[in-house]
Amino acid sequence: MTGQSLWDVSEANVEDGEIRINVGGFKKRLRSHTLLRFPETRLGRLLLCHSREAILELCDDYDDAQREFYFDRNPELFPYVLHFYHTGKLHVMAELCVFSFSQEIEYWGINEFFIDSCCSYSYHGRKVEPEQEKWDEQSEQESTTSSFDEILAFYNDASKFDGQPLGNFRRQLWLALDNPGYSVLSRVFSVLSILVVLGSIITMCLNSLPDFQIPDRQGNPGEDPRFEIVEHFGIAWFTFELVARFAVAPDFLKFFKNALNLIDLMSIVPFYITLVVNLVVESTPTLANLGRVAQVLRLMRIFRILKLARHSTGLRSLGATLKYSYKEVGLLLLYLSVGISIFSVVAYTIEKEENEGLATIPACWWWATVSMTTVGYGDVVPGTTAGKLTASACILAGILVVVLPITLIFNKFSHFYRRQKQLESAMRSCDFGDGMKEVPSVNLRDYYAHKVKSLMASLTNMSRSSPSELSLNDSLH
Repeated sequence: MTGQSLWDVSEANVEDGEIRINVGGFKKRLRSHTLLRFPETRLGRLLLCHSREAILELCDDYDDAQREFYFDRNPELFPYVLHFYHTGKLHVMAELCVFSFSQEIEYWGINEFFIDSCCSYSYHGRKVEPEQEKWDEQSEQESTTSSFDEILAFYNDASKFDGQPLGNFRRQLWLALDNPGYSVLSRVFSVLSILVVLGSIITMCLNSLPDFQIPDRQGNPGEDPRFEIVEHFGIAWFTFELVARFAVAPDFLKFFKNALNLIDLMSIVPFYITLVVNLVVESTPTLANLGRVAQVLRLMRIFRILKLARHSTGLRSLGATLKYSYKEVGLLLLYLSVGISIFSVVAYTIEKEENEGLATIPACWWWATVSMTTVGYGDVVPGTTAGKLTASACILAGILVVVLPITLIFNKFSHFYRRQKQLESAMRSCDFGDGMKEVPSVNLRDYYAHKVKSLMASLTNMSRSSPSELSLNDSLH
């Protein structure tokens, strides 16, 4: 059929007053004047086509003999489109998926503004804020898929021991040292490590008490020799622990890329630097100021408490949460900085002549900071009525500012905690024996379903381009 004859058919359809529509097997005759009420929609534009090529750009197939336009769409959703052409309003049933409905009306060229007021609030609420009851299920699925990648990396590291001298023995030591709870040996080693860490911290705290300090020859307070023995034993244990992990590591180059291994290194480095500094000071009295550096380094022993992260799922989950929640933390700091800046200037303006503690803006910054964070030291307080009202507003604003991002951070912590628990469970259940015999126990269906879902979401976001891009695409078609 030529383009001219097809144009005649289209015109004949308009003159006859109806066209035939087939949507996935659902057939319907529609009057042309009903469709022309909305000429910007897909069916309205279909009536104005003058060639077969133009028709096939708007529908999936066209039957010349039956004068029928075919659309490969969901026939269950098309009645909602028909209702729109007859009434000019869209209605959304509660059992419908709002995202599928949104894609369907977008295909037919119908704007969401036509959704009736009785359904508009519920529709947009469900679209903007997904159902909260699905959060746990989605978090569990994300935890499963994320853990799968980490388990694959774990098995990849474990496979590197195959074919090496004493490979199976080194692998068992690596599992025992790096995975607390994997075996009886790993549990014993973990308990000893925790006791040494806690003993080192307690010793440092007790050494700061005057009752446990022994004066040296110059009369300066010195460390109790008993505490020095505990400290040296702790350093020897930490050094042995780090060297042992490094000796059985599957990849020496990637060893110090692990944050936990860096913490182990930083827990012993201050001691050895202090030892070198003391030797230099004793041999060269002119460098006595370096002794202050040694005192500062000794205080860095408190960071050994971070070594407990290797034995605590909660601490590792907290670290991962802080790492991947930098946007939320930045948002919290931004809110606090804005509030502190505003209320400090207001307090300065009101209290500068009545209160010496709030006579400068930097002093007011301190007051606004402790007030917005609800710490409230009480060292500086406003005295006037206007100042007290300002303080009340500052405290209330601080509560709101702190609470808003907390939910997002807590949800991420729950996600990472589930993921870490599942990863640990998978690692403890593996049994390598004399070689790599087992594969990770993970629900592959959930994993690939999540990956396909992520891919489809990415494609959907790409298809929802900006208005300028859409107009450009329309002009090209």
